[in-house]
Amino acid sequence: MEYFVNCNTSTLAPYTTPLDRTRAAHLYRRLGFSASIETIDQAVGLSAGALVDNLINQAINMAPTPAPTWADWNNSNYPADDDAARQLRRAQLEEWRLAYANGMLSNNLRERLSFFWSNHFVTEIDVYDCNSFLYYYINCLQRNSIGNFKTFVSEIGLTSAMLYYLDGVYNNGNNPNENYARELYELFTLGDGNGYTEMDIIETAKALTGYVERGELGCEAVAFNPERFDAGSKTILGQTGNWGYDDVIDILFQQRPNEIAQFISRKLYEFFVHPDSKDAANNAQTIIDGMANTFVANNFELAPVLSQLFKSQHFFDDEAIGVIIKSPFDMYFNFLKESGFSYNDTNVSEMVNYSGLLSQRLFDPFDVAGWQRDRTWINTNFIIGRWLTIESIIENFYQADNEQFRAFGLAITGNDGLTSNNPDVIARPIIDFVLPKGLLTEPDYEKAFAVFRSDIDETYYEGGTTPSWTLAIWPQAPFQVYLLLQYLAREPEFQLK
Repeated sequence: MEYFVNCNTSTLAPYTTPLDRTRAAHLYRRLGFSASIETIDQAVGLSAGALVDNLINQAINMAPTPAPTWADWNNSNYPADDDAARQLRRAQLEEWRLAYANGMLSNNLRERLSFFWSNHFVTEIDVYDCNSFLYYYINCLQRNSIGNFKTFVSEIGLTSAMLYYLDGVYNNGNNPNENYARELYELFTLGDGNGYTEMDIIETAKALTGYVERGELGCEAVAFNPERFDAGSKTILGQTGNWGYDDVIDILFQQRPNEIAQFISRKLYEFFVHPDSKDAANNAQTIIDGMANTFVANNFELAPVLSQLFKSQHFFDDEAIGVIIKSPFDMYFNFLKESGFSYNDTNVSEMVNYSGLLSQRLFDPFDVAGWQRDRTWINTNFIIGRWLTIESIIENFYQADNEQFRAFGLAITGNDGLTSNNPDVIARPIIDFVLPKGLLTEPDYEKAFAVFRSDIDETYYEGGTTPSWTLAIWPQAPFQVYLLLQYLAREPEFQLK
């Protein structure tokens, strides 16, 4: 597949043209895991500003996922038998994966952001192996996903999941562990080698000591032990004093605000707009500079930065549409939302499991740098897996209720689906809805039209001797939509959002 070069030269000026279907779908695909054709069509004609404000306000006001019954369990709450305990832990984890996945399908921007941050402030459940820690980690992501970034950094570092994952629980005053201090700068706030030294890492590790109280039962929340804290003087980013955890966060944001703002704005840009942010031929750096200025001016509140970006001409430019390669979750969940097909927990669990097979395992990125996204999703092995799994999903929906394929087509084509005898007139808007920018050439459309026409005699179509075919009444029409979706699922354009 061609890797798209970023040629977007539009600015952060507000996009004021009323939304068409393509741009409404673009907004929902980027700010959530897409939406139904009905939801997208309701956005047609609205201003980007009003819709973005609504989605951001929803995200800000949305409560975290309710705590499961086992949120505060420790090892003493599990069966004494090891096998029984492992089985119960696995069942709880699957329950939580399903609850979170259903949230991804219904909570738009908030869950899109919490999922994004899970790949920024990375932990791995396989490492810390405690479901209670996972709950509080996700809770932290959800509460802070569109809040204050400084508060976010402070809180995430004290979650038990993070303290165990990056060895904070082994960071003693008499034997400092530098893992978290290094990742705090390198991956979480500044970027590799940007504005800090090796000595800053060493000194910061000393200031972060003391969070080592792990309890005696196992799987207990980590607590601070002042006796294990390094009470000596430390020099961090040029500031000297008897610094502790809160001081580290204060100094970092006081001394390196512009570096933090640039680093985080770039990550947000590459995730929401285009993975290519450093080519001199585009306007990306100017956009990132504007975002970073907004970030600093608003004391590291995330909502103003995202609002500015999502309302901009740059975000809605043609060059920003259909240029990000879907992650496995994007591929499955976008299809599920856009089709409007009836689904249940079994369908969602299947998609979660398929995503794991394609290297996007929920709550378990493969290392601290997280999923690298984009082109890594479509190597030789994964592209075949993507084809086979989405084809299986489409087939299962058809077997469950084939008439929903007709309903999907009618939702897209409107009155044409009721009256037109021309299958090409029906197929084109379906193609253009399923694929973010349609197919590349007219011959590509002709191939898709031929698939949609299926083996139905041409006499029943427009131009035939007795045209009587319509999407609304033809018995074979659901199968035609099914064939078209199966065909499109293997097209390169289907891999994009």
